[in-house]
Amino acid sequence: MSYFHSVTLDKDRCRGCTNCIKRCPTEAIRVRDGKARIINERCIDCGECIRVCPYHAKLAVTDSLDMMKNFKYKIALPAPSLYGQFRDLTINQILSALLDIGFDEVFEVAYAAEIVSKFTREALAKGNLKKPVISSACPAVVRLVQIKFPSLIDNLLDICSPMDTAAILAKKEAIKKTGLNEEEIGVFFISPCAAKVTSGKNPIGIEKSKIDGVFSMKEIYGLIIEKAKTTVVRDLSKASMIGVGWANSGGEAFGTFTENSIYVDGIHNVVDVLEEIELGKLNDLDFFEGLACIGGCIGGPLTVENNFVAKNRIRKLTEKLPKREEPMFDEKDIDFEEVKWKKKIEKSEVMKLDKDISKALEMMKQIDTQYKALPGLDCGSCGSPTCRALAEDIVKGYATEYDCIFILKDKIKNLSQELNELAGKIPPVLSEGKE
Repeated sequence: MSYFHSVTLDKDRCRGCTNCIKRCPTEAIRVRDGKARIINERCIDCGECIRVCPYHAKLAVTDSLDMMKNFKYKIALPAPSLYGQFRDLTINQILSALLDIGFDEVFEVAYAAEIVSKFTREALAKGNLKKPVISSACPAVVRLVQIKFPSLIDNLLDICSPMDTAAILAKKEAIKKTGLNEEEIGVFFISPCAAKVTSGKNPIGIEKSKIDGVFSMKEIYGLIIEKAKTTVVRDLSKASMIGVGWANSGGEAFGTFTENSIYVDGIHNVVDVLEEIELGKLNDLDFFEGLACIGGCIGGPLTVENNFVAKNRIRKLTEKLPKREEPMFDEKDIDFEEVKWKKKIEKSEVMKLDKDISKALEMMKQIDTQYKALPGLDCGSCGSPTCRALAEDIVKGYATEYDCIFILKDKIKNLSQELNELAGKIPPVLSEGKE
């Protein structure tokens, strides 16, 4: 089965600038023949390229709202970050507007986040997890570990994300409530980011997600604004400050009640910390929450509001919510085993130079030699993100040393000098005679 990616490229809009290749954390983008190209195997769908592209050539593919027509009963799963997008709407107004859009029910992902927090606390208390435990809530970070830090896979928390946990619970409750078959019930996540769209199609730790579709928060935003003007407000929310707090960076770490934890947002900052963990410098840490987007999920590329404004709104909302430490759910409805990963995360081989270690070592030597011949400026003008990446591309046969404008310039200069010298060495038989 092919791997679905939400992040895609619109070649017609692409101008071949180098903004995206410089910001990609896994060096998954190259510019060739004046157009960007995404190396799918390396892409983690973090959306960093979407943010920095001045021509809007990077897009996040999401599902169409028309998918709802395929189901008899439709359930909306609003991400906690949705609550931070609206200036004057309460949580219940937002949830009520979703019902008026055409959903039959709403199930807060924030409430599922409380359940995940509870199970995380229990897992940490057992003391048999590899430290530091790395949060698996952000699918872009999980994919980053899989590709760039495979030695840390065993550190990942093997519990489903709040999105998948919400989907499991929502379908179970809807089956009891309606008597419909599972296939007749559609569960739709309202996403702040491309990574969660990808995760819905390629679930982490489980064979198949209960998510039937993922809608962009940007697309839903306008519909909520319109419906909120006339909606009858129902008392629908049951999430506490812990669940809603997951929208902001640090919300998950707070929900673990673990003092010896850190939280980091921004994919490049996450890379820096993971490097420290891989080097064994943070072995005394209990829990690490890493989020790809600045500010957390409220900074996702599919959100509408400025992430700093949204972060402040979430903070104000949580201050008014109950501060219960235990979620109000019946353990008969869902238990730890249901949300525990059933499938082991496999490390990616995409960063390997070759499966044959002797060939890989030889290629590494060639890359080192080629890299020394390059200027080391990492300007990106060659279409590769760094000189080191260009050296690797050359050795792999994807580029030539003349893709470097500095080497090409020197070559042209040398050829020009040679031509001038040759021009002065015309054979006597070809030169014009003197009278």
